Amino acid sequence: MSTFLQNIGFATEGIKYFFKSERNGRIQAVIAFVVVAMSFYVGLSPLEWCLILGCIALVIALEMVNTALERVCAMLSPEFHPMVKIIKDVSAGAVLWAAIFCAIIGAIIFIPHLLLLFNNLTR
Repeated sequence: MSTFLQNIGFATEGIKYFFKSERNGRIQAVIAFVVVAMSFYVGLSPLEWCLILGCIALVIALEMVNTALERVCAMLSPEFHPMVKIIKDVSAGAVLWAAIFCAIIGAIIFIPHLLLLFNNLTR
């Protein structure tokens, strides 16, 4: 059991490092906080909550993997190398790809709720 607890400790250190050292991590944490607060405000259904939380987890997890890949690339090849550029570009592209589709999912979920709130306020 102590190995399991040690692994949780290592993972927690990685999460702390990511949010402390990565500007994008801090930006995504703020966005996630705003989205969660908005989710409470508009009253999402359980399924909508699952989709929103899944999107938040996906984008942040991919950003963490992107950060790890960038660190490995920097360690193994401090000088410019075309293959390292491809690795970094593709991993950053994965984050962007997920973020775009998660933003679309967010719009599909939030727009009807916001329109309903707006209609209720203008009556």
